Amino acid sequence: MRRRILKMMIASLVAMGVMFGVPMTIITWDWFATTAHQDLSQRLKRMSEHVLAEEAAGRAVAPADLDLEQFRLLLPPNGRLTLTYRVPDPRGAGGFRNGTRQIGLTFHGQGVAESVNLGPNADLTLAVPEEDVRPTQLLAVLTLLVAVVVAVIGGAVVAVVTARRLSEPLTDVAQRAGAMARGDFSSDWPTYGIDELDRVSTALAEANEEIALRLEREGEIVGDVSHQLRSRLTAIHLRLDELTLHDDPAVVAEAEAGVEQVERLADELDELVAASRADSKARVAIDVESVAATLIRDLAPAFAATGRTLRMEATGQALTTYGRPGRLREALSVLVDNALVHGDGECVVRIGALSATEMVRITVADQGGGVPDVLVPDIFRRGVSGDSRSGFGLSLARALVEADGGRLELVSRRPAVFSVVAPMYPVAAAGESNEPDAVDSDDVRRVRVPHR
Repeated sequence: MRRRILKMMIASLVAMGVMFGVPMTIITWDWFATTAHQDLSQRLKRMSEHVLAEEAAGRAVAPADLDLEQFRLLLPPNGRLTLTYRVPDPRGAGGFRNGTRQIGLTFHGQGVAESVNLGPNADLTLAVPEEDVRPTQLLAVLTLLVAVVVAVIGGAVVAVVTARRLSEPLTDVAQRAGAMARGDFSSDWPTYGIDELDRVSTALAEANEEIALRLEREGEIVGDVSHQLRSRLTAIHLRLDELTLHDDPAVVAEAEAGVEQVERLADELDELVAASRADSKARVAIDVESVAATLIRDLAPAFAATGRTLRMEATGQALTTYGRPGRLREALSVLVDNALVHGDGECVVRIGALSATEMVRITVADQGGGVPDVLVPDIFRRGVSGDSRSGFGLSLARALVEADGGRLELVSRRPAVFSVVAPMYPVAAAGESNEPDAVDSDDVRRVRVPHR
């Protein structure tokens, strides 16, 4: 940034120097030439006034007899005074002959000259060599150029100081903003003495404080919610443990299944809490088919109780994405649960790959009446529901999917088909690690999920 500001300011200074320097050079050159002509004109004027005064006093002489020596003191250094006159030709015939008299320096070549008329038959010409005027002109032009160069250099120094004064605070603000984007809210936001930049710094400081406060509150809420849920899960776990001592084998089997579900829910709760507090780049490889199969095994009895079926269709290809398994499972469970509550007929979870974009696609479809048109525009908005339920499910599901770089969309209204698209992670890359599910965040290919 400093270099760009410096280049722009120096280029402006050079342009201004050229724009003003060239015309001023021409004006200065002509001004000194004009001054030389004016000086010669003033000297000739005094000479002519002397001649006129002599004529007025009755002491006029013929032009040929005019004494030029009386004007020597009015000659400039290296000047030449020439008298040109016409007298009648002594041979008669009514003609005239020209005569010339001269005092001062005799020179050849170009000169600066001025003339004055002393009457119908006489002219005075005063001239100086052009070489006497050129040094003065060159000196003046050189002085002007030096002044322009000094001005440009002075402007460049000011530009360097200004660029540094602007770029260093901007760089500092950018670094502090980058630290805030990475989750570091401990930086102070000083003022820099630049009104506009101070306003930006103040706004970012307020945003920094607000974000830190909200994150702190969210952390407290997450801790309180997890504590309350763990307490309830512990109570349910104790009740189910008591049922495992029942005499009826069927009751014992159901109680053990319930205990397994409670333990799994507790593990997923711990994982979600840890994920909310962990670095967003800390991802693991996820076997999509395994997650979907576990979900179907858990929810299939609920579908069977209503006379419906839940099944999975997969290509057989090992498809792996990256993220948090709990997030993907929770998002899919919301979609399948909505199909159970609002849909009808068979519910199918299909898993496939979008090879053109290197994406994994998971769709959840049922054979019900679909989504009402009035709900379609706001179906993923928090609090929007088709019945008395909270309406937070789809909003939470989309947030969980997008947190791992994916996208959740409604791709068909009737029947309802929801699609989860997530970046694909190669199985080979995951298999090279000592821990099969571990993924190095530096090796993860982060691709943009297409929006439908």
